[in-house]
Amino acid sequence: MNDTTCKYFTGQLIQHVLFAYRGVIVDIDPDFQGTEEWYDKMAQSKPPKDEPWYHIVVHDATHMTYVAERNLKIDLSNYPIVNPMLSSYFEEFKNSRYSTFDS
Repeated sequence: MNDTTCKYFTGQLIQHVLFAYRGVIVDIDPDFQGTEEWYDKMAQSKPPKDEPWYHIVVHDATHMTYVAERNLKIDLSNYPIVNPMLSSYFEEFKNSRYSTFDS
């Protein structure tokens, strides 16, 4: 997806507004791409489906999350994310952001 239509970009450090975990954006969907069952179970705050959703690699974890744009804010800590999945998406951490293999 073209990051220019979104508030955040791939490689950016973020924090979840409700749950306070840190992470890094690895992919962006222009709108919700999950199932109704997942949305009903996991999206407790019922964020809009017609706005961007982000795939997030979570700090100090071994999983990813899928989060609506309104539930994210910029992480200003500037500390790298610790997650074994990172090397599948990014080449390096520099200037408080991750760069992809094709950037």
